Amino acid sequence: MQQLPPITVEVPVLTVGAGPSDYEALASYVNALRRPQGLHLTLLHIGILADFAQDVADWTKGITSAGEAARRTTGWLQGLPVLDGFAGTSEQLIVLGGGGISGLEVDVPRRVHDYQVSLVQGLHDLLDRLLVDNVDDFILSSPALGYRYPHWVPMSPSAVRCRGITGRGRLPR
Repeated sequence: MQQLPPITVEVPVLTVGAGPSDYEALASYVNALRRPQGLHLTLLHIGILADFAQDVADWTKGITSAGEAARRTTGWLQGLPVLDGFAGTSEQLIVLGGGGISGLEVDVPRRVHDYQVSLVQGLHDLLDRLLVDNVDDFILSSPALGYRYPHWVPMSPSAVRCRGITGRGRLPR
């Protein structure tokens, strides 16, 4: 059985540094680089839609069905505006997940920061409409959402996930 992909809201990272050579220079610090065309910044992670919808149904004790949660969430996601890609700067590699993948800590433009803030506010509004009480507790408790820490800080800087990059440390100036 094929596993469904998680739903994420992402924005492309067009360049890191002054040009392609800045990004390619990272190869001396890691085992492998993702193609520059694949660089992106994950702004919001929803997880598997069916799992998220079931988390809502469980939290509301069935007041909101999983089907209704899935329909409303799908509509909300489809209504999100599309954010254009951006160029960023970075000075540090960071370890992601279990340590086999690293990312870049990237300074983002104000519009990207503001968009992420609006996404989190929109998620709160969606959960309110789905009759989820104690929205912050739900966000931290939902296995589908996968958040583990009680303090959310809007990025600036934030991590750009780069699959296949390994390593950690400060980049040379």
